[in-house]
Amino acid sequence: MARPILTSLLASTLLCAGASLALAQATPPAAPKAAKKDAAPKQPAAKPEAAPAAAAAAAGGAEPTLLGQYGTWGAYSATPAGKRVCFALAKPSSSKTNPPNRPRDPAYAFVSTRPAEKVINEVSIMIGYQLKPGSESTLEVGGASYSMYTQGDGLWIKNAAEEERMVDAMRKSADVTVKGMSAKGTETTDTFSLKGLSQALDRIAQDCRR
Repeated sequence: MARPILTSLLASTLLCAGASLALAQATPPAAPKAAKKDAAPKQPAAKPEAAPAAAAAAAGGAEPTLLGQYGTWGAYSATPAGKRVCFALAKPSSSKTNPPNRPRDPAYAFVSTRPAEKVINEVSIMIGYQLKPGSESTLEVGGASYSMYTQGDGLWIKNAAEEERMVDAMRKSADVTVKGMSAKGTETTDTFSLKGLSQALDRIAQDCRR
């Protein structure tokens, strides 16, 4: 199936992107040139966040372009293998595990549009651990609960016919909650703020016209 392959691609590319980011951070900067007397001291560069690495993963290894940041959601575009891809990306505003404080990789929510595949606003979650095979995962938004198909560390909606309704609810709601269970039996609850999602989706729709 395309979705398990995509999950593997996302995970492997994210690891590569993360490794490149770590290598870049580990390389000592070149000695600065002597500053002019009147020059104001430079402010230290902001520490890079992990989101660009996740964006590179969603872009299939292509260099993603940040179209804009809308609340907690970034809108990105890329052209892997000559095919346009646009997506909105966010990190959880809160995460809990049961038992508490179990280690896991960062989680991300994506809403992707791939015109070449006739895919519009596909919701997926990179959950940050290997999911328990056969376990139930859910996405809750707008008072409704949607069953999620699981593969590896990825989640997608089971009933694709409900996806448009789910995205519409996400546009109108304050947050979305994703629940899953790891292969080791740890229960997780991730809450994503939906502030700015509607604007991010409008932007990627504009940039990824069919």
